[in-house]
Amino acid sequence: MRNIVPLEPVDYLVIGHVAQDIIPGGKRLGGTAAYASLTAKAIGLKVGVITSYSPDLQMPELEGITIHPVYSEHTTTFENIQMGNHRVQYMHQRASVLTIGSIPDVWLNTPIVHLGPIAHEVDPKLCRVFPQSLVGLTPQGWFRKTDAAGKVHFTEWPESNYVLGNATCAVISIEDVGGDESRIEDLISSIRILVVTEGAAGARLYWNGDLRRFIPPKMEEVDPTGAGDIFASAFFIRLHQTRDPWEAARFATYLAAQSVTRPGIEGVPQIDEVQVGIVQVIP
Repeated sequence: MRNIVPLEPVDYLVIGHVAQDIIPGGKRLGGTAAYASLTAKAIGLKVGVITSYSPDLQMPELEGITIHPVYSEHTTTFENIQMGNHRVQYMHQRASVLTIGSIPDVWLNTPIVHLGPIAHEVDPKLCRVFPQSLVGLTPQGWFRKTDAAGKVHFTEWPESNYVLGNATCAVISIEDVGGDESRIEDLISSIRILVVTEGAAGARLYWNGDLRRFIPPKMEEVDPTGAGDIFASAFFIRLHQTRDPWEAARFATYLAAQSVTRPGIEGVPQIDEVQVGIVQVIP
């Protein structure tokens, strides 16, 4: 019989699916939960993940991170197909939904909680389960729906006002809303701190009616996958440490810029990058 090791408190909790990304030549680990948890670990935090995947999934990359799995027959699986200048995304499988019942009691008072849906798998009501925590959102998965063929399309997020109103901050990509600035304006009205990432152009931060832009250093891009999740995790952590959104965005911009120089999960921060990022000045 396998020994069950009791869970211990953590500093940073990510709730969302890990994923398998189909790429030319095979599959690799993906999903916000993977990128964000590894970023938090690199920054020096004790990290927990609540996620769901099939029993046959191997994740050696997440060694040292405490995972509380919800059983599923499948692992959430995405495939991106490039068609000229346009990318088409398919979701071939989806793991189980994560609800209030998925949360271990020992993690209810975690200082930083990151709700990171990638496939509508995170129950929106979880935004109210952690009243003492910094609750950060990366809501891209709430903007996704799939058709009968598994093709991913944009969809409206009807619970946005409710979820944002019960969160501390949110990080969203301009691509998540199809570049629609009117949707960004709607989101701003519901939350005090909102970051909009814009790829190589950097990020803009809205805080209590003020707007500031953060331009990353120019890097040779190898793979931008996961950069937004790395930005978000770094932002939430630095915000919790300093209570200064401007400083948090500066730090996150630096680490996200470094991440694109390496492929896939290899883009998560190196320890020396974290140390440099704390003092690095971005013009």
